[in-house]
Parts: sequence; structure tokens; C-alpha cells
Amino acid sequence: MAKGEVKSITDLPGVGPATANKLIEAGYATLEAIAVATPQELSAAAGIPITTAQRIIKAAREALDIRFKTALEVKKERLQTQKITTGSRNLDDLLGGGIETKTITEFFGEFGSGKTQICHQVAVNVQLPIEKGGLSTPDKMAKAVYIDTEGTFRWERIEAMSKRWGLDPDEVMNNILYIRAINSDHQMAIVDELFNIVPKENIKLVIVDSVTGHFRAEYPGRENLAARQQKLNRHLHQLSRLAEIYDVAVIITNQVMAKPDVFYGDPTQAVGGHVLYHAPGVRVQLRKSRGNKRIARIVDAPHLPEGEAVFMITDYGIADPED
Repeated sequence: MAKGEVKSITDLPGVGPATANKLIEAGYATLEAIAVATPQELSAAAGIPITTAQRIIKAAREALDIRFKTALEVKKERLQTQKITTGSRNLDDLLGGGIETKTITEFFGEFGSGKTQICHQVAVNVQLPIEKGGLSTPDKMAKAVYIDTEGTFRWERIEAMSKRWGLDPDEVMNNILYIRAINSDHQMAIVDELFNIVPKENIKLVIVDSVTGHFRAEYPGRENLAARQQKLNRHLHQLSRLAEIYDVAVIITNQVMAKPDVFYGDPTQAVGGHVLYHAPGVRVQLRKSRGNKRIARIVDAPHLPEGEAVFMITDYGIADPED
């Protein structure tokens, strides 16, 4: 079967109805899920030989155009990357135009620095039409997933932020799929489930607020550090694959801790260590300023210059400081 004719997993060579049912039950319901699987995983899930699994994965990757590309092709693809407005032009400019799809954007900072406020705001803004900074099209409403690990989600803020853009608050809330993650295993299981939900529901934004909370609580002390970091690393790679495969924007928030051995400069650093330093595509530190003003600083982004931006947290959401 030619590449262009492969539309679903049943079009793949060696996948009949019985094999397809087994793959779907095991969570491999889409070409994307199969393309990123290992032959061993597919073999075990569907009870098929390794060689058959390899052939199925190869066909799925060809159908999705996962191959070697020239740097020029990569450039052209990146220029097509979509962006979601934060509601603040200053913050959008700092981020190169807004929150990017196919990328993990991390916001970290102390309590009250604006992390959760930005998450709420972008969950609303993704639903705006493209010309207003959202990702909705005339025929498809863009939706968001909000994974809450610390009980910080507030529907009241969604309502206030919706009114600012002239949107119906109930419709906006109906397009945000909310779930409370009970522990780190549940948090990872939710993301696994998203590989099936995202394409069906036209999810364009996934938020994890916060990404490290459960890991930090469940693996205290240096003796548990290696296990925690390995598990956190797997979770971040889950999110990275989800962003890349489905052209989704992923926002994670993170806590900070103080380093007692720092005597000069900022003594706070993000929780998660080197695992988190390398996973997100864009890392942004938030800190409080005077009144309701906040300062965002690019800490790491290979494609963006270092810089800072000032924004405000208002009753109606994220905005630029008043002149």
C-alpha cells in the first residue's frame, strides 16, 4: 500500500481486524502511537512476531513522513509552527510570538509569581481564532487539557478571562478537559491516555500544573533521587513525544527551591535538576515585582535571545502594564 493510502492502523501491512483490536486495547489506536513504539512493545501487546512489529512500525513512520530531512526542510516546518498568545504582548515578544506548538514551555518561580495564572489564561486563549492569537479554525474549536497536581485550578479565573475576549464562559469551560492527578503514576497514566484523546478531541494545548509536585513528595531524600529522576525523565519524554507528534503546545509549571550555598545572585533554582534543564524547549523564570507586576526571564531556549519582559496579573487575566 502506498504511503498516501495509509490513513489508520487497519491500513498498515500485517494488521487485520483481530490485531487492530489488540493494539487498540493496548493503547496503540493511532499511527502516531505505533510510530513511536518499540517492536518489543508492539509484539507483546498484539501477540505478533518481532519482525511483523518492525514492519508495522516502519509503515507507520513512512505514512507520517518520519524520516531524514534536510536542514532546509526542517526550517520550513519550523516556520509553520503555531503560537498561542499569552494575553501580554511583552510576554509574547519574549517568547518569540507566544507559546509554541511542538514544544514544552516551562514556567518556574516561587509561590504567587504567576505560573498558574498563565496556565489559566492560555487555556482560554487557545480557543481564540488564529487571527486573534488562538488555534481555533472556522470548522474546529481548539481545546485544552489541564492536568492539576496541586489543586490550583479555579473555574472563576477561566470565567473572568473569557469575558475579556468576549467569549461565552460556559463554552470556554466546556472546551477545557480537567483532571486532578492523584500521584505520579496517575499523572503518567493520564499522559499515556492523551495519545488517544488528543487527535479525537482536537486538543491543541496540554498543561501540567505542576510537573514535579508529586515526584518531589513521593521520592524524598538523596537515597530516592536516582529513582525520582529516572521516572521524571520518562514523564518529560512522554510530554515531548505528545507535543511533537500531534503538533500540540505543552506548558509545565515547576516549583523552586533555595540553594543554601549561593551567596551572590538568585539563590533559587527549579526543582527537578538536570533532567528538567534539558527537557523543555523553552524555560522561563517568573518573579514578583511591585504590586501586580511580574517579571519573566528566558533562562534557556536555543532559538530565542536572553531577555526579560514585564507583565501584569489583572482581574481579567494576563496583560501588559498600563502606561
